[in-house]
Amino acid sequence: MHFIDDSLDAYVCQHTSPESDLLQRINRETHLEVLQPRMLSGHFQGRFLSMLSKMIRPEKILEIGTYTGYSALCLAEGLSSKGKIVTIDINEELESRVRGYFESSSFSSNIEYQIGDAMKIIPYLNESWDLVFIDADKQNYLNYYKQVFPHARKGGYIIADNVLWSGKVVQPDKVDKDTLHLRSFNEYISKDEFVECIMLPIRDGLTIARKK
Repeated sequence: MHFIDDSLDAYVCQHTSPESDLLQRINRETHLEVLQPRMLSGHFQGRFLSMLSKMIRPEKILEIGTYTGYSALCLAEGLSSKGKIVTIDINEELESRVRGYFESSSFSSNIEYQIGDAMKIIPYLNESWDLVFIDADKQNYLNYYKQVFPHARKGGYIIADNVLWSGKVVQPDKVDKDTLHLRSFNEYISKDEFVECIMLPIRDGLTIARKK
Protein backbone atom coordinates (compact mmCIF):
# COMPACT_ATOMS: atom_id res chain seq x y z
CA MET A 1 0.00 0.00 0.00
CA HIS A 2 2.75 2.42 -1.01
CA PHE A 3 2.07 5.56 -3.01
CA ILE A 4 5.75 6.29 -3.54
CA ASP A 5 8.54 4.06 -4.80
CA ASP A 6 9.54 1.33 -2.32
CA SER A 7 13.10 2.64 -2.11
CA LEU A 8 11.83 6.15 -1.30
CA ASP A 9 9.44 4.69 1.27
CA ALA A 10 12.33 2.85 2.90
CA TYR A 11 14.41 6.05 2.84
CA VAL A 12 11.61 8.00 4.51
CA CYS A 13 11.35 5.41 7.29
CA GLN A 14 15.13 5.35 7.75
CA HIS A 15 15.11 9.09 8.28
CA THR A 16 12.14 9.11 10.65
CA SER A 17 12.45 8.60 14.39
CA PRO A 18 12.28 4.89 15.27
CA GLU A 19 9.41 3.02 16.85
CA SER A 20 9.60 2.12 20.52
CA ASP A 21 10.39 -1.47 21.41
CA LEU A 22 6.73 -2.09 22.23
CA LEU A 23 5.53 -0.63 18.93
CA GLN A 24 8.08 -2.76 17.06
CA ARG A 25 6.72 -5.79 18.88
CA ILE A 26 3.11 -4.93 18.00
CA ASN A 27 4.12 -4.32 14.38
CA ARG A 28 5.94 -7.64 14.14
CA GLU A 29 3.33 -9.74 15.96
CA THR A 30 0.45 -8.19 14.03
CA HIS A 31 2.05 -9.13 10.73
CA LEU A 32 2.85 -12.64 11.93
CA GLU A 33 -0.29 -13.52 13.88
CA VAL A 34 -3.27 -11.29 13.00
CA LEU A 35 -5.50 -11.19 9.95
CA GLN A 36 -5.35 -8.13 7.66
CA PRO A 37 -2.09 -6.63 9.00
CA ARG A 38 -2.38 -3.84 6.40
CA MET A 39 -4.81 -2.26 8.87
CA LEU A 40 -1.88 -1.42 11.16
CA SER A 41 -0.74 2.20 11.00
CA GLY A 42 2.91 1.19 10.98
CA HIS A 43 6.17 3.03 11.56
CA PHE A 44 5.90 6.11 9.32
CA GLN A 45 2.21 6.86 9.85
CA GLY A 46 2.53 6.06 13.54
CA ARG A 47 5.30 8.62 13.98
CA PHE A 48 3.19 11.14 12.09
CA LEU A 49 0.21 10.55 14.41
CA SER A 50 2.50 10.85 17.41
CA MET A 51 3.93 14.14 16.12
CA LEU A 52 0.45 15.56 15.51
CA SER A 53 -0.67 14.58 18.98
CA LYS A 54 2.41 16.14 20.55
CA MET A 55 1.73 19.37 18.65
CA ILE A 56 -1.92 19.47 19.75
CA ARG A 57 -1.32 18.25 23.34
CA PRO A 58 -4.89 16.93 23.69
CA GLU A 59 -6.64 16.28 26.98
CA LYS A 60 -9.22 13.95 25.42
CA ILE A 61 -8.75 11.71 22.38
CA LEU A 62 -11.34 9.45 20.81
CA GLU A 63 -10.21 6.67 18.51
CA ILE A 64 -12.78 4.74 16.48
CA GLY A 65 -11.13 1.50 15.43
CA THR A 66 -8.43 0.11 17.72
CA TYR A 67 -7.29 -2.96 15.74
CA THR A 68 -4.15 -4.11 17.62
CA GLY A 69 -3.58 -0.85 19.49
CA TYR A 70 -0.65 0.59 17.54
CA SER A 71 -2.22 3.93 16.60
CA ALA A 72 -3.76 4.38 20.06
CA LEU A 73 -0.32 4.13 21.64
CA CYS A 74 1.12 6.56 19.09
CA LEU A 75 -1.62 9.11 19.78
CA ALA A 76 -1.25 8.62 23.53
CA GLU A 77 2.33 9.89 23.31
CA GLY A 78 1.03 13.45 22.93
CA LEU A 79 -1.55 13.40 25.72
CA SER A 80 -1.28 16.01 28.44
CA SER A 81 -0.21 14.60 31.80
CA LYS A 82 -3.79 13.97 32.93
CA GLY A 83 -5.12 13.20 29.46
CA LYS A 84 -7.20 10.24 28.34
CA ILE A 85 -7.74 8.31 25.13
CA VAL A 86 -10.91 6.32 24.61
CA THR A 87 -10.47 3.71 21.90
CA ILE A 88 -13.33 1.59 20.58
CA ASP A 89 -13.29 -1.59 18.52
CA ILE A 90 -15.94 -4.16 17.67
CA ASN A 91 -13.55 -7.12 17.37
CA GLU A 92 -13.64 -8.91 20.71
CA GLU A 93 -11.29 -11.62 19.42
CA LEU A 94 -8.38 -9.18 19.66
CA GLU A 95 -9.30 -7.86 23.11
CA SER A 96 -6.92 -9.98 25.18
CA ARG A 97 -3.98 -9.24 22.88
CA VAL A 98 -4.66 -5.50 22.81
CA ARG A 99 -5.19 -5.18 26.56
CA GLY A 100 -1.85 -6.93 27.03
CA TYR A 101 -0.14 -4.39 24.79
CA PHE A 102 -1.77 -1.48 26.59
CA GLU A 103 -0.84 -2.85 30.00
CA SER A 104 2.77 -3.17 28.83
CA SER A 105 2.90 0.51 27.94
CA SER A 106 3.52 3.58 30.07
CA PHE A 107 0.05 4.84 29.06
CA SER A 108 -2.01 2.03 30.59
CA SER A 109 -3.72 4.39 33.04
CA ASN A 110 -4.53 6.88 30.25
CA ILE A 111 -6.24 4.42 27.91
CA GLU A 112 -9.89 3.41 28.14
CA TYR A 113 -10.47 0.49 25.79
CA GLN A 114 -14.06 -0.41 24.94
CA ILE A 115 -15.35 -3.33 22.90
CA GLY A 116 -18.58 -2.85 20.99
CA ASP A 117 -20.41 -0.91 18.28
CA ALA A 118 -18.95 2.61 18.24
CA MET A 119 -22.21 4.07 16.91
CA LYS A 120 -23.94 2.86 20.07
CA ILE A 121 -21.10 3.68 22.50
CA ILE A 122 -20.17 7.22 21.43
CA PRO A 123 -23.46 8.91 22.45
CA TYR A 124 -22.93 7.81 26.04
CA LEU A 125 -19.33 9.00 26.42
CA ASN A 126 -20.31 12.56 27.37
CA GLU A 127 -16.92 14.08 26.55
CA SER A 128 -15.56 17.05 24.63
CA TRP A 129 -12.87 15.80 22.26
CA ASP A 130 -9.65 17.60 21.35
CA LEU A 131 -8.71 14.95 18.80
CA VAL A 132 -10.72 12.23 17.07
CA PHE A 133 -9.16 9.51 14.91
CA ILE A 134 -11.54 7.61 12.62
CA ASP A 135 -10.14 4.30 11.36
CA ALA A 136 -12.97 1.76 11.38
CA ASP A 137 -15.56 0.41 8.90
CA LYS A 138 -15.60 2.66 5.87
CA GLN A 139 -19.35 2.53 5.31
CA ASN A 140 -19.87 4.40 8.58
CA TYR A 141 -17.18 7.06 8.16
CA LEU A 142 -19.64 9.85 7.49
CA ASN A 143 -21.92 8.63 10.28
CA TYR A 144 -19.00 8.66 12.73
CA TYR A 145 -17.99 12.12 11.59
CA LYS A 146 -21.48 13.54 12.04
CA GLN A 147 -21.86 11.81 15.38
CA VAL A 148 -18.63 13.12 16.91
CA PHE A 149 -18.60 16.58 15.32
CA PRO A 150 -20.89 18.25 17.90
CA HIS A 151 -18.64 16.90 20.65
CA ALA A 152 -15.38 18.07 19.09
CA ARG A 153 -14.25 21.28 20.73
CA LYS A 154 -13.78 24.45 18.72
CA GLY A 155 -10.27 24.24 17.32
CA GLY A 156 -10.27 20.46 17.79
CA TYR A 157 -9.19 17.99 15.14
CA ILE A 158 -10.81 15.05 13.39
CA ILE A 159 -8.45 12.76 11.48
CA ALA A 160 -9.66 10.07 9.08
CA ASP A 161 -7.50 7.24 7.77
CA ASN A 162 -7.67 5.33 4.46
CA VAL A 163 -9.22 8.22 2.54
CA LEU A 164 -7.35 7.24 -0.65
CA TRP A 165 -8.35 3.59 -0.34
CA SER A 166 -5.40 2.19 -2.31
CA GLY A 167 -6.10 4.75 -5.03
CA LYS A 168 -9.59 3.43 -5.74
CA VAL A 169 -11.19 6.81 -4.97
CA VAL A 170 -9.84 8.19 -8.28
CA GLN A 171 -10.58 5.11 -10.38
CA PRO A 172 -14.04 5.48 -12.01
CA ASP A 173 -14.45 1.73 -12.51
CA LYS A 174 -14.19 1.07 -8.75
CA VAL A 175 -17.78 1.07 -7.50
CA ASP A 176 -17.67 -1.23 -4.46
CA LYS A 177 -19.51 0.01 -1.37
CA ASP A 178 -16.44 1.01 0.61
CA THR A 179 -15.03 3.06 -2.25
CA LEU A 180 -18.36 4.81 -2.85
CA HIS A 181 -18.73 5.63 0.84
CA LEU A 182 -15.19 7.01 1.03
CA ARG A 183 -15.76 9.19 -2.02
CA SER A 184 -18.91 10.58 -0.40
CA PHE A 185 -17.07 11.13 2.88
CA ASN A 186 -14.18 12.93 1.16
CA GLU A 187 -16.58 15.14 -0.78
CA TYR A 188 -18.55 16.00 2.35
CA ILE A 189 -15.48 17.00 4.36
CA SER A 190 -14.02 19.10 1.56
CA LYS A 191 -17.27 21.11 1.40
CA ASP A 192 -17.98 21.33 5.14
CA GLU A 193 -17.96 25.06 5.90
CA PHE A 194 -17.47 24.37 9.61
CA VAL A 195 -13.95 22.96 9.17
CA GLU A 196 -10.71 23.63 7.38
CA CYS A 197 -9.19 20.45 6.05
CA ILE A 198 -6.22 18.96 4.28
CA MET A 199 -5.86 15.54 2.67
CA LEU A 200 -2.37 14.09 2.89
CA PRO A 201 -1.05 11.20 0.72
CA ILE A 202 0.52 9.50 3.73
CA ARG A 203 0.30 5.71 3.44
CA ASP A 204 -3.38 5.12 2.46
CA GLY A 205 -4.35 8.77 2.87
CA LEU A 206 -5.10 10.88 5.93
CA THR A 207 -7.56 13.76 6.08
CA ILE A 208 -7.11 16.26 8.90
CA ALA A 209 -10.09 18.52 9.63
CA ARG A 210 -9.91 21.37 12.15
CA LYS A 211 -13.19 22.60 13.59
CA LYS A 212 -13.60 26.35 13.16
